[in-house]
Amino acid sequence: MDVASGAARGHLLRDELLRRGLRLPQLRLLVALQDTGQVSGAAAQMSMTQPAASRLLSELERMVDARLYDRHARGVTLTPAGETLAARAREILYRLDQVQTEIAALTSGVHGLVRIGSVTGPAVDLILPLIRDLRIAYPEIELSVHVDTSDKLGEALLSRDLDFYIGRVMEGVDRRAIRLEPIGPEPVSLIVRNGHPLTRREDITLADCLHYDWIMQEEGGLLRRTARDYLLSHGYEQPKRILSTSSTLLTLAIISETNAIAPIATAASNFYASPSAFGGGIHRLKVAQDMVVDPYSLVLLRDHEASPAMLRVLDLLRQKIRRRYGEDGTLPATGDLIAPAT
Repeated sequence: MDVASGAARGHLLRDELLRRGLRLPQLRLLVALQDTGQVSGAAAQMSMTQPAASRLLSELERMVDARLYDRHARGVTLTPAGETLAARAREILYRLDQVQTEIAALTSGVHGLVRIGSVTGPAVDLILPLIRDLRIAYPEIELSVHVDTSDKLGEALLSRDLDFYIGRVMEGVDRRAIRLEPIGPEPVSLIVRNGHPLTRREDITLADCLHYDWIMQEEGGLLRRTARDYLLSHGYEQPKRILSTSSTLLTLAIISETNAIAPIATAASNFYASPSAFGGGIHRLKVAQDMVVDPYSLVLLRDHEASPAMLRVLDLLRQKIRRRYGEDGTLPATGDLIAPAT
C-alpha cells in the first residue's frame, strides 16, 4: 500500500506542471523572452500582442509559483528561476524538433537540418570541402554554418543553437557538459594587399611589418593574443596602430584598400590569395610562418542525441579530419600545407 502511494506521489511530481495546465506556447514565449530581453520582442517572435504575452507569462508564474523575470528600464531580466525554466524549455523544444527530424528520416530517407559552428581556419579547411561532398552524398540534408570566435560558438552550443562546432573551449565552460575530439593546430599568416610595398621586398622581417597599421581581433580575442605573444617572444612590442574588428569581411575590405597588415588563419589566407577567390587581391607575407594558434577540437554536447542527419555529417567530417591531420592530429609538412601566395 505504501509502495503504491509512493508511486502515485512520484507520478504526480513527474507531470505536476502539465496537470496545472502548462502549455508549449508558454515555454516558447519564455525562451523568446530570454533571447530578446523584452516582452514586446518576445511577443513579436510569437506573433501575438504584448498584453497577450504578458498574460501568458503571468499564468506561467502562477503555475510554477515563482517570479520568472524582473522589469528594468531597458526591458526584462530573467530571475534564477526563470533562467532554469528557460534552459529546460529550450531543451524540450529542441528535442521535439529532433523527434520530427528523426521521423522524417525514418519515413523518407535522410533529411534534416544540421547546424555547424566553426572558427575561420577550419571553416575554409574542413567545412567548405564538407559542404561540397555533402551535396553529392546527402543532398537532402540541410546545412547551417555559423563562423565566429570560439567563445561565441561555445555559447551557441550550450544554448543548443548549434549541434557541434570546431574551435576551442574557453575559460568558464563546464567541461562536464561537453565532449572534445582534438583535431590539430591552426597556423596563422600575415596578409596584405597585392601591390603592398612589402610585396616588392625580399627577406622582410617582423620589424618591417610594425611600420604599418594592423587589423586585429578585439582585445582578448584568441588570434590577437597569439599575434601579441608571438611578437613579444621575438622581442617586439605590439603594433602602435591597431584597428580592432572581429569581422573577416571588414578586415579583407580594409586590407584591399590600404597598406594595413592582418593576421588571419593560414587556411583562410590561402583561399583569399587564390586567383579564383575574389580576384586574388590578397598576398600572404613570407614572414612569421611558424605562428600557430593553440590546437582546436570538434566540440559536442555530452548529452546531445544526434539525429541520423547529424551522424552522417559527423562521419564525413571525421573522414576529412583524418585525411587532413592524420590519426595523431599532426599537420602535413609546411611545404605541403601552405601553397605559394600569388
